[in-house]
Amino acid sequence: MASWLGGLGSGLGQSLGQVGGSLSSLTGQISSFTKDILLEGTEEVGGKRDSRLREIESTHATQRLENERLKKVCSDLEEKHEAAELQIKQLSIEYRNQLQQREVEISHLKARQNALQEQLQKLQTAAQSAQLGAGVLPPTTTSASFVPVVRHHSSGFQGDDMDFGDVIWSQQEINRLSNEVSRLESEVDHWMQIAQSSRVQGTNNADQSEICKLQNIIKELKQNLSQEIDEHQHELSVLQDAHRQKLAEISHRHREELSEYEERIEELENQLQQGGAGIEITDHSKISDLQKNIQILQTEKLEDTQNMKELEDKVKNLNQKLSCVENENKILLNERELVKVENSQITQEYERLKSEFIKLQNYVAEQETLLKEQGKKLPLMTSSEEEMLRLQQALLDAEKEIMRLNTLNQEELQKKLASLQHKDEHITSASIEDQNLELNQLRQELERKEHELKENITERATLTAELEELDKQNQETLQHMITLKEQLSKQHTEADSTINQLKLDIDFERRKVSEVEAEKMEMSKELETQKLKMNHCTFALNDLHMSNQQLQHNIKDLQEQLNKSQYCNLNNKKEIAELKQNLKQKEEELSVSQNELTKIMNQESNSNYQDLSLKEREAEIAKLNKDISENKQLNQNLEKSVCDLKIENGKLLAVCEELKQQLHEAFAEKNKVSLEKDTMLEALKMEKGQLETELSQTEKRLLEQAQKYEQTIEDLSNARNMNTTALQLEHERLVKCNQERDFEIAELKRNIEQMEADHEETKEMLTTSLGGQKQLTELIKEKEVFVEKFKNRAVELQQELEEYVKDSKKHEILRHNLEEKDKSLAAMKEENNHLKEEIERLKDQQSRSPPVAEPKTLDIITELETEITQLHVIKNNLEEEIQLHKKTIEDQSQKTVQLQQSLQEHKREIGESKFQYEQMNVTHEKLFLEKDEEIKSLQKTIEQIKTQLHERHVFQTDSSDLFQETKAQSLNGENGNEKHDLSKSEIERLVNGIKEREREIKLLNEKNVFLTQQIDHLSKDQVGKLTQIIQEKDLEIQALHASISSSSYRQDVLYLQQQLQAYAMEREQVLAVLSEKTRENSQLKTEYHKIMDMVAAKEAALMKLQEENQKLSNRFESSSQDMFRETVQNLSRIIREKDIEIDALTQKCQTLLTVLQTSNIGTDSGSGGVNSNQFEELLQERDKLKQQVKKMEEWKQQVMTTVQNMQHESAHLQEELHKLQAQISVDSDSNSKLQMDYNGLIQSYEQNEKKMKSFSQELAQVQHSIGQLHNTKDLLLGKIDMATPPLLMASSVSQASDIPSSTSPEIVSDASKLLQQELEQLKKMLQEKDVTIRTLKENNQRLSDSMAATSELERKGQKDTDPEMKQIKGKCDVFQKSLKEKDLLIKSKSDQLLSVSENLSNKENENELLKQAVTNLKERNLILEMDICKLKEENEKIVARCREKETEFRALQETNMQFSMMLKEREFESHSMKEKALAFEKLLKEKEQGKVGELNHLLNEVKSMQEKAVSFQQERDQVMLALKQKQMESSALQNEVQHLRDKEQRLNQELERLRNHLLEMEDSYTQEALAAEGRETKLRKKVMVLEEKLVSSSTAVENASHQASLQVESLQEQLNLVSRQRDETLLQLTMSQDQVKQYALSLANLQMVLEQFQQEEKAMYSAELEKHQKQTAEWKKKSEKLEGRVESLQESLEEANAALDAASRLTEQLDLKEEQIEDLRKQGELKQEMLEDAQNKLMNLINSTEGKVDKVLMRNLFIGHFHTPKNKRHEVLRLMGSILGIKKEELDQLLFEDQKGVTRWVTGWLGGGGAGSKSVPSTPIRPTNQSVFNSSFSELFVKFLETESRPNLPLPTLSVHDMKPLGAPGICNLNSTRSSKTTGSGTSRRPDANPFLAPRSAAVPLITPPSLGASGSGHLLMKPISDTLPTFTPLPVLPDASAGAVLKDLLKQ
Repeated sequence: MASWLGGLGSGLGQSLGQVGGSLSSLTGQISSFTKDILLEGTEEVGGKRDSRLREIESTHATQRLENERLKKVCSDLEEKHEAAELQIKQLSIEYRNQLQQREVEISHLKARQNALQEQLQKLQTAAQSAQLGAGVLPPTTTSASFVPVVRHHSSGFQGDDMDFGDVIWSQQEINRLSNEVSRLESEVDHWMQIAQSSRVQGTNNADQSEICKLQNIIKELKQNLSQEIDEHQHELSVLQDAHRQKLAEISHRHREELSEYEERIEELENQLQQGGAGIEITDHSKISDLQKNIQILQTEKLEDTQNMKELEDKVKNLNQKLSCVENENKILLNERELVKVENSQITQEYERLKSEFIKLQNYVAEQETLLKEQGKKLPLMTSSEEEMLRLQQALLDAEKEIMRLNTLNQEELQKKLASLQHKDEHITSASIEDQNLELNQLRQELERKEHELKENITERATLTAELEELDKQNQETLQHMITLKEQLSKQHTEADSTINQLKLDIDFERRKVSEVEAEKMEMSKELETQKLKMNHCTFALNDLHMSNQQLQHNIKDLQEQLNKSQYCNLNNKKEIAELKQNLKQKEEELSVSQNELTKIMNQESNSNYQDLSLKEREAEIAKLNKDISENKQLNQNLEKSVCDLKIENGKLLAVCEELKQQLHEAFAEKNKVSLEKDTMLEALKMEKGQLETELSQTEKRLLEQAQKYEQTIEDLSNARNMNTTALQLEHERLVKCNQERDFEIAELKRNIEQMEADHEETKEMLTTSLGGQKQLTELIKEKEVFVEKFKNRAVELQQELEEYVKDSKKHEILRHNLEEKDKSLAAMKEENNHLKEEIERLKDQQSRSPPVAEPKTLDIITELETEITQLHVIKNNLEEEIQLHKKTIEDQSQKTVQLQQSLQEHKREIGESKFQYEQMNVTHEKLFLEKDEEIKSLQKTIEQIKTQLHERHVFQTDSSDLFQETKAQSLNGENGNEKHDLSKSEIERLVNGIKEREREIKLLNEKNVFLTQQIDHLSKDQVGKLTQIIQEKDLEIQALHASISSSSYRQDVLYLQQQLQAYAMEREQVLAVLSEKTRENSQLKTEYHKIMDMVAAKEAALMKLQEENQKLSNRFESSSQDMFRETVQNLSRIIREKDIEIDALTQKCQTLLTVLQTSNIGTDSGSGGVNSNQFEELLQERDKLKQQVKKMEEWKQQVMTTVQNMQHESAHLQEELHKLQAQISVDSDSNSKLQMDYNGLIQSYEQNEKKMKSFSQELAQVQHSIGQLHNTKDLLLGKIDMATPPLLMASSVSQASDIPSSTSPEIVSDASKLLQQELEQLKKMLQEKDVTIRTLKENNQRLSDSMAATSELERKGQKDTDPEMKQIKGKCDVFQKSLKEKDLLIKSKSDQLLSVSENLSNKENENELLKQAVTNLKERNLILEMDICKLKEENEKIVARCREKETEFRALQETNMQFSMMLKEREFESHSMKEKALAFEKLLKEKEQGKVGELNHLLNEVKSMQEKAVSFQQERDQVMLALKQKQMESSALQNEVQHLRDKEQRLNQELERLRNHLLEMEDSYTQEALAAEGRETKLRKKVMVLEEKLVSSSTAVENASHQASLQVESLQEQLNLVSRQRDETLLQLTMSQDQVKQYALSLANLQMVLEQFQQEEKAMYSAELEKHQKQTAEWKKKSEKLEGRVESLQESLEEANAALDAASRLTEQLDLKEEQIEDLRKQGELKQEMLEDAQNKLMNLINSTEGKVDKVLMRNLFIGHFHTPKNKRHEVLRLMGSILGIKKEELDQLLFEDQKGVTRWVTGWLGGGGAGSKSVPSTPIRPTNQSVFNSSFSELFVKFLETESRPNLPLPTLSVHDMKPLGAPGICNLNSTRSSKTTGSGTSRRPDANPFLAPRSAAVPLITPPSLGASGSGHLLMKPISDTLPTFTPLPVLPDASAGAVLKDLLKQ
């Protein structure tokens, strides 16, 4: 109750404010409220309908009697209703008169308000002037502090005028609702009095019927009250929700403004305290005056809103008078500008204003006391406490708004005061004379204005007369306005219906947008997940790239190390070869030395040393071999790791490519999402622009209102500035009149603007609807034109399709002919092959037999050759044709794709703009041009085929003749098939390709026909629908135009007014039907939306499936179809070949039979034996052929069974197919990489071969240069041996002794050089060697002259060069071995390639199996595609049905809206009439009481209303409690039962009309006759039930005491019956729902199928994922293994690097050695110069000593001869002779001649021997060699023999090629031991001697130390060369050390 009364209080002011302007909003709210009530009732009824229907059927009989009684009551009530309507009309006239009086009062109150405001302004200006008199500083501060506050409030409160208007409207609604409450209470009292009187007179039976009637009326009134209360509660709840937000905002702003104004007030109070106590009084008076003004304004504004209706009628007449008033306003404005100057009068009027303020304070105190009394009386209302709280809240809100208005007024007043202060300051500075002049002018103007006032008074008299006329016209215009409002309401209904449709469409689109946004969110989530995946992938890629880079760096390092190791291996091989050669030499030397050592026991120690050295060498060689093998293994492991790394790189690259593809897809999806977002943003921008335009319009309106208010305030301020009181009063009257006029004008303008706005809105709606209809008509016309064009185009396309079909048929015929020709060609080719074989055999036989048939065979051969050439030509032509067909097929496929795209665009955008049609035109033109070109190309191809067919006919005739000719000579040929199998396979492939293309062309043609049919159907359906819609709209527009244009429109309006009552009865009856229909509509709408959502989801799922199917089909077409086709083609080819072979064999058998017959006929007796043999052979061949045919047939059956088995097994092979595809992709990548690696290896091998050739050439050159060097060396050595061998021996010994001692510390110091310098140094070495070779060649040319003299020495040199040649041969063998090893590597790699190729072949076989599996998958895809097509067709049917239902629903909605609008209009008219009647009654009462006590009367009325509300509330509470106790059901059910009773009262009057009407309505709703009949029967049943209810109610009225309990039971039974009836009506809904469920089941089945398909796909994908995961796990394991291997390889690499570092040190040592070698060469050149000098000296000595004898030798020999005994002197002589080279014969002669023995021996010895004898070299005598003289001759001779018995080795050549590298540790050890033991003294003497800086005595010692040799005696030249040769050892090594120990020492260093 509290909420209801609060709603009434808040709704009264609103309803009173907008009686004229808010009709449409009220009707809309009432209609929505009625719909809500009806829907709530229908929802609550649903559960209990079955039980109540049974009870209603039981009470059906009792209600019939009551129905008849109620019919009579209805007729009586209708008569009373007509009488009441007449009374209401009279009351409305009186009410209008009272409204005019109230308007006059409002104008007076407004004038008083304006006067008070002006007084306030003057007081404020006076106060400020007083402050200015007191001091100058305070006003400046106040103005400064006030300016920003003003700005803030003006900016904060510009847009609050509309909120204030809403508050006023809410107050008006509150007042209106309070009036309605009072009216209803008066009616209740009236009827209660009548009831009481009827009860007093209740004895009569006749009065009981009246009592029942009155009770029914009371119930109806209560029902109406409850309905209206509920409606107002609903409306007020909406309004309160709407205004709460506005009030919250206003209160927030108001608080801020109050705080600011409080600060301002405090400042003003301070200023006023400074100014004086009088100013304080003025401030208090201002506040009280403002409060009064607020209350007055509040009352006036409430009354102003009531004047809105009547001022609408005065608009037309006042428009003519507006011009005069506007002129007057202009004059007054000019006067106002002059009056502004009169600020001097303000000081005089200040005292008068004080007195007026005192009076106003008293008035305010009185009103405050009245308000307090009201406040005291209000708490007395006990029952309405909650309602009073609501009213107090509303009052608080109103007071807040009043405060806001006060603040606004204060702001305006303060602004004007400030302006006046500034003007006063300026005027006070001016002179008083100007003021006097202005006063004179003002007096003149005042006189003029007095004249104008008189004229205005006369005009006012005329205006009063005119106003009376206007009142008369007002009534007429009211009726006209009512009719206009009805028209406008109708237009509003239509507009609302269109708006509702648009809203529904907008809601649907918003749902779609929300779904799209949800999908976007999902897409964004997926994008984020994909981005995360991409980030992970990018991280993984970066890691892989890093690992790749590391691996590449490792590979590069390994390659460098490999190159280095290969280089080291080559050097090691070279060194090993040289070591082997040296070993061979040393072994030879050892063999010689061992033989000698057995003889010589003194030198056993030397042999032991040699054995030790040999063992050490062998051990070192074994270790070197092990190192070489280990290096080889390392190389192999490194190669394997390189291959593995390459494979991994390939895999990583594939992964990178996949990631790139995913990135591209993600970017494409991002672009799509961004496009969708852009479209959404554009739509939002459009809506924003519309809102901004609306805001700008509202701002303009607010600015205009503000300007009007400012003008009125300025007029008031000007009017205050008059001098005299009389003039002032008259002026104030004029100003008030002007203000009233202005307000009236403003209100009229507002009404006019509102009317115009409504009119313009309606016009805009009509224009937009007309424009939309025009656009629709234009679009439809254009679409009809386009449809006609499309029809024409479709016809043309169909014609072209028919032509294409004909052409395709022709092509098929031609292709069949081609296939037949191809078959015949194949047969002919086989026959030709057989014939060729037979011709060859015949040639062989003819070569054996006499040449009889040679010319025939030659002719046959030539003819066969011509046939073969022709067949090649035909083959080429066929290939060209196939290429042309491929091109045409590709073009047609492209066109089909374009047509599919265009069809999809048509399906999506059929109702869109012309641009798409133009695009379609362009595309069709392109298609026509392309198809014309295709037709031309096809015609050309047909002509070519025809020409080729003619040629083939000719060829066939020739071939047939030739075949007949060659039948007699043909024999068996089995090997001929092998030659032309290639041509057969090619032709069969071409034929299969042509067949496939034909199939594709057929499919494309079918698709084109289907698409054209779809386009035609779509265009026809759309055109039909659009034409129907346009026809309906045209009919409606024509009806509207006719109704508007017809002159009988007003008559129709009057007729319609008369028919309103009848329609009101119909309306209430129709409402029940409409409620049911609305409920059904709502349920159907919800179901439809659900179905549409389901359909949209299904369509989305289908679209996704279609896309997936398309992707799968594209994949399978690309991959699996080709495989399937190839398998089928291969099988068909094999079967055809076998069939052809069988045919050929049969033909051969026939030819053989013919040959036998001819041979039997034409043979002689001599040739019979031969033919019989041939016959036996042929029979045997025939048996063999039969067996082969049987085998082939069996094989054919096996092939068929295998094909079937393969087809069955292909389903199981699908998963394997995916696996194998992945493996094949990996294998293909690996194969491609292996091929790349193989190509690189081949190129590197070719480069290596080229390098080897260049190296062999360089070797040959080096060998040639070595040979030349050896030649020159031998020449030099021969000369040196001839000349001075001792010098050479000494020099060699010095070199050998000095070099090892000097080089060892330097090599240790220079061991830390880099490996990269090796190549440069080697290149430098090669260049230097070339230079040395050139110098040596020049030396050879110089020494060529001495070659002739030393030819015998050259032979010895050749013998010496033999081992060097052996060394070179050894090197060549090493090179050959390396070549063989490379060949073995190549062979191993070729074996690997063969294994890879075998794997490829196996995988190709697996691929073929997989191809067959793919064919089965294709078949499945085709089946699924057929199912999807069927589902699409079913979905399209469902969509069409949904569209039909949508149209039906829309029609139902339109009719429902029309009926609801009619109901609202009627209800509103009845309410307005009732309100007018009450108002007139109140006005009559007020006239009787008088105008004096209006306020008291109003207060009494308020009190009486509150008391009545309390009593009414108590009664209502009692009724509600009774109803709640007896009936716990909701109030909605009672409302529905009461509506049914209203229907029962009026059913008998309009049963027949309702039947007809319902039949028509049901025919319009549903187009099915059965449904209409069912509803008629249901309505008849309802009528019977209602009659029974009436009978039961009549009986119940008689029993008044038991009425309440029986009523509840009867109502429950009635509700059961109604619910049953509704169940019957809902059966149809259930039927439709069952259909919907069936569709939903079908859709669910589709979803199940789709889900199964998706699950299968998921299973496939999951299996693939598991496989991929397993593969990734395996690859990870492999990668881990490879990482382990890489780590081990890195460890081995580190070891190898350490070894390489050691090798680098050795190479650095080599570099040092080579530098030393260069130094030694320089020394050698110096020594060669020294040798040449020595040679010259020796030659001189030889020339000088040829005739001389060495005295010492002769003395020694002579003394030795005589020291020996005589018996042995001849032996001594023989020895001397043998030493001197004397022959045995000469010695024997000398010995026989004993007499001349001494003289001849002496003479021969002293004579110098012979020329050929060698002279013993003389040793110079030194004091260190004195032991020589003490030794005997025999001892010297023995030592001489020892020296001579040792073999003379050649001198060591100091070239780099013959030198030992550092890797030969055997020599090192030998030399080291030798140097450490045998030559220990030499090394110990000069450890620090530098060979390059040593003196000559150190470098070339002439005397050997005594420790040399075994005994220390002997000359250097007499020693063997092998002991003292330089071997260039860098380090002195211990004798026990081995090669491994040496390497370890080097590594440690």
